[in-house]
Amino acid sequence: MAEKILRTEYSEEMQKSYLDYSMSVITARAIPDARDGLKPVQRRVLYDMSELHLDHDKPHRKSARIVGDTMGKYHPHGDSSIYETLVVMSQDFKKGMALVDGHGNFGSIEGDGAAAMRYTEARLKKFAEEVYLKDLDKTVDFVSNYDETEKEPEVLPVRVPNLLINGAEGIAVGMSTSIPPHNLGEVADAVKAYIDNRLMTVEDLMEYLPGPDFPTGGIIANKKDLLSIYETGTGKIRLRGKVEVELGRRKADRDKLVITEIPYTMIGAGINKFLSDVAELVESRRLPDVVDISNQSSKEGIRIVLELKKDADIEKIHNILYKKTKLEDTFGVNMLAIDDGRPETMNLKQILNTFLEFQYKNMTKKYNVLLEKELDKKEVQEGLIGACDVIDVIIAILRGSRNLKDAKECLMTGNTANIKFRSPGFEEDAKKLCFTERQASAILEMRLYKLIGLEILALQKAYKETLKRIREYRHILSSQKNMDAVIKEDLDRIREEFSVERRTVIEDGEEIVYQEEKEAAREMIFAMDRFGYCKLLEKAVYERNPETVQAEHVETVPVMTDDRICFFTDTGSMYQVKAADVPAGKLKDKGVPLDNISRFEGAKERILLTMPASELPGKKLLFATRAA
Repeated sequence: MAEKILRTEYSEEMQKSYLDYSMSVITARAIPDARDGLKPVQRRVLYDMSELHLDHDKPHRKSARIVGDTMGKYHPHGDSSIYETLVVMSQDFKKGMALVDGHGNFGSIEGDGAAAMRYTEARLKKFAEEVYLKDLDKTVDFVSNYDETEKEPEVLPVRVPNLLINGAEGIAVGMSTSIPPHNLGEVADAVKAYIDNRLMTVEDLMEYLPGPDFPTGGIIANKKDLLSIYETGTGKIRLRGKVEVELGRRKADRDKLVITEIPYTMIGAGINKFLSDVAELVESRRLPDVVDISNQSSKEGIRIVLELKKDADIEKIHNILYKKTKLEDTFGVNMLAIDDGRPETMNLKQILNTFLEFQYKNMTKKYNVLLEKELDKKEVQEGLIGACDVIDVIIAILRGSRNLKDAKECLMTGNTANIKFRSPGFEEDAKKLCFTERQASAILEMRLYKLIGLEILALQKAYKETLKRIREYRHILSSQKNMDAVIKEDLDRIREEFSVERRTVIEDGEEIVYQEEKEAAREMIFAMDRFGYCKLLEKAVYERNPETVQAEHVETVPVMTDDRICFFTDTGSMYQVKAADVPAGKLKDKGVPLDNISRFEGAKERILLTMPASELPGKKLLFATRAA
């Protein structure tokens, strides 16, 4: 084969390749599909668990088996991403409705990671089984997997707007999605209202779906901004934790502030960060009324306790916690999803529209499949019922046939040429038979016990039920209005069985106003020993022990706490340190090395003079060297 060299512009090739890669990441990895609200890895894990028959009433199976099966068949992108997906779908503090029932250590709200996949087990939740995977073979299209050895569903036939109920988070190339979770019951009510009136505005829909419902509870403090968020698909939600006051029952007991619900954004390491932030505020004396902090959270829920001094200003503490810690935080909303193969930022109406169009398509396919099955059943049942009326003729045909082919042909066409009747009178009746091929096959396969009177009655009853279902399916398929009624009934059943009470409070909270009170400047004594360790001493302490202080320290300089301290060295350098950065201590405290809080290098230079910066103006300093 002759060599063929294709010449192309390098920049054009890079641009095309990068765009192809970007679209692949966006559509096949990080961004959920607007129809079922799932990313490909989530969809594949749920489908694989369904294929492994890990139903809610079956035993749990090792997570490693699920991960390995999913990776080998459908998602060849590494086991860590698959297991992380499995873990997240089992965490009810991250998902509005958990889809996986995990057995073992699947992590905690405080950021503890899940145990290795070889230790944990999982199965499907009933909600996932009933609402996400039911009628999988009758509704959605299947496509080939990565190596074309298996088939996987293009989407799952989810019967609720999962994009809203469980939300989504993902970072792709150049874009990201961040959709908050919502309450199942409220979403179902909004869908039903929208079905009844397609002219509803987003504001009208918000009467049924007032806002997100985070599994961690908390408070949404900017209700007035939600309309804009749902109309545009983007915006910021201000979240606050829920704080309760517990008054001491006895005089010796302290009053307590108890945080029982946290912002959704604090899930994970955010709780430990909050505790360290509060401790830092206490140490810096900005929260002087807090005497103890403890995390008493358990499986029953969040409980972070702050013990207070007597007569503490509770409102001020509230404001400081909201202003200076993550107890108040923002959740950035960007309702980006894949709609018709393209990433699109969608508003509330667009999400509901896409969901309903998806339902109509699924229902049309489902009920056409069911109708076809019932019509086939009806044909066979009519044949069997008709056969019971001429059973003597059929027996005569069977006794006179040389083979199955001749008997079947006679039942279908009435051709008796190859039939030798042993008794007279049946040939003319046989010529009148005209069963279909399917009916003839069913008659030939029919067992003799079906001729019992009760069995014939049961067959006639089943035939009536078949006719009833045929009428029902044709009625549903006859108009969109009838489909709407079925969707609403289905949503009512799901709502009744699986919905939970709203957990997040929505309000227009007052803006937190907090002004830090500047501490009045105080005169302190800067003290540094011969090893370079320094500290600030109270002036009263110095005045009581002047000889002791000077004996143990080579530098003792009066300084105001809002001033700077200047250090002049034998290399001709000057270093400055804020007095506030030098820790205050007791006479016996060691202090901190000066080179830890400044650029001074104690091993290479020596301090000649120490003085407050406020004394420098108007002074002249003379430096001399040996060569001077």
